[in-house]
Amino acid sequence: MLALSGIIVALMHTVMIPLVPALPELLGTSAADASWAITATLLAAAVATPMLGRLGDMYGKRRMVLVSLAMLVVGSLVCALSHSLAPMVVGRTLQGLAAGVIPLGISIMRDELPPERLAGATALMSASLGVGSALGLPAAALLADVADWHVLFWVAVGLGTLATVLVWTLVPESRQRTGGRFDLPGAVGLSIALLCLLLAVSKGADWGWSSRLTLGLFAGAAVVLTVWGWWELRSRQPLVDLRTSARRQVLLTNIASVAFGFAMFAVSLVIPQIVQLPEATGHGLGGSMLVAGLVMAPSGLVMMVMAPVSARISRAMGAKVTLMVGAVVVAFGYGLALVLMSSTWGLVTVSCVVGAGIGLGYGAMPTLVMGAVPQSETAAANSLNTLMRSIGTSTSSAVAGVVLAHMTLSVGTTQLPSEAGFQTVLGIGAAAALVALTIAAFLPGRPRSVARS
Repeated sequence: MLALSGIIVALMHTVMIPLVPALPELLGTSAADASWAITATLLAAAVATPMLGRLGDMYGKRRMVLVSLAMLVVGSLVCALSHSLAPMVVGRTLQGLAAGVIPLGISIMRDELPPERLAGATALMSASLGVGSALGLPAAALLADVADWHVLFWVAVGLGTLATVLVWTLVPESRQRTGGRFDLPGAVGLSIALLCLLLAVSKGADWGWSSRLTLGLFAGAAVVLTVWGWWELRSRQPLVDLRTSARRQVLLTNIASVAFGFAMFAVSLVIPQIVQLPEATGHGLGGSMLVAGLVMAPSGLVMMVMAPVSARISRAMGAKVTLMVGAVVVAFGYGLALVLMSSTWGLVTVSCVVGAGIGLGYGAMPTLVMGAVPQSETAAANSLNTLMRSIGTSTSSAVAGVVLAHMTLSVGTTQLPSEAGFQTVLGIGAAAALVALTIAAFLPGRPRSVARS
């Protein structure tokens, strides 16, 4: 039930993709303003994830999962009733606030499952982020083609309600609590820093990377993070325990997660565009959004299949090895893409290989994190790891956008991404996977066991 809830939450990150070209007309606004319907979800998820993790440790993880799913349902309802930009942005923000479900679910599993079942369960829950994103694209494209676009959000209301009822009925509340007071100054400081950083990353291409606004946001993020770190180190009950986060195993896993998240998202940006580009470009396949979604969909199923494999490798050789193998598989997948990007079957193969690597790597990350933190900090630590992955995917989107905007060719009067541009993005994705491999090599050979209390 927890993994299903994670998949449903992840679906919300892709449900808008088929609507992006038509959003200005649908919402009666400009293309630049319409992009806030996407950006709002990203920002809300980044801010909410670490706070919900800490609140889960303090007041109950199941309770925070239910709160998150309730926000998903309310946000989807607002979007389903929207006909203009403002309510749509509000609804998408509420949907983004549900992003904490996945790290909270992993933390519940640590509290409730016997050790022999934990690795496989957490691997599936961790992979649900990729599974939902991969399966959501074709489903959303199909619904957008055959029905009014509001149906996408009515379906989200139904799925979110189902998940809420199932979690309420079948998932036990963890008895592990830390108590104490919530670090409100720490939450405000981290939120401001993340908003500055991710706004600069996600909107820098529109505003100009050398513009005063973009540079000011980057500088503001650096200053606020410095002050925030000073506060967290002196707080008795910090939002994020930086001393625990600085432990070698946790720190290196989080850094590797940024690189892995970058590598994961690069293929999601390249393959749909290649499928939909006109054949006149010489490298486009001239397919529809639905076809692009169907090409990506098998990777989600592969991630699910790889979850138990990830657990077996971790039990036999350690989660470090699993993460390294996953990084190698992802890099190999990008290498295949350079020679198989001219056919639909080739792109399906690439998406499946990369999906297998992601399933392995994402399955290992919670094991590595939980092996180095006390049980009382499980939700906060997993939430921070999830945030690191999100920063990686956001950065990947920005970098790919810059590369493809500058490496173009002319088709009539239109400038479209060139084959060399796609090859460059694929090469950067492979390099990111190899960076994750290098970082993982410095992890301890086996996760250090930390007391459960």
